[in-house]
Parts: sequence; C-alpha cells; structure tokens
Amino acid sequence: MCDQLPPLHSILRGSLIERYKPCGKPGCKCAEGRGHGPKYYLSVSYPGQRPQMDYVPQESAGQAGEFLANYQQAREILEQICEINREMLHRREEF
Repeated sequence: MCDQLPPLHSILRGSLIERYKPCGKPGCKCAEGRGHGPKYYLSVSYPGQRPQMDYVPQESAGQAGEFLANYQQAREILEQICEINREMLHRREEF
C-alpha cells in the first residue's frame, strides 16, 4: 500500500481557485464581461488563520492540480493504513 503513495515532492495541500477580474480601465472589454483571466490561486487554510492565497502562473496550474490530486490520494492511503492499524490494535495483534 505504501508503494502506491505519490512522491513526497509531488504533494500539495489546498484548493486551486480560478478567478476572473476586471482591470478597471475605462472602456476595457472586461468591464462588460467576466473580467480578465483565468488567474489561478492556491488557497491553503490553517487552523485559527485566514486562508493563505498564492498566485499560480497559468502554465503551472495543471501541475498544481496534479499535486493537489496526489495529496488526496496520499490522504486516502493513509486513512486505509490507519484503519488497518486500528483493527490490528482492536484484535490485539502486533503491528
């Protein structure tokens, strides 16, 4: 199961946010529509703090999405390992 974990250097926690923003220039087409974009931001929450937002260049958004998916995969695998260990503890087996 541990061999299914993604490489640690390819794991990222948070959410990828896609935003469109108007530039504020008079007469710009963005004033009538959604705005310029998409612009991507990584949002990471910490207990007791406001979410931290980091700009992600458009050419890195795909890789950031993969790293976020890797985090979810790693988390699921760790949950499975914890469940197995809990069951072994319940049975009083050595682990």
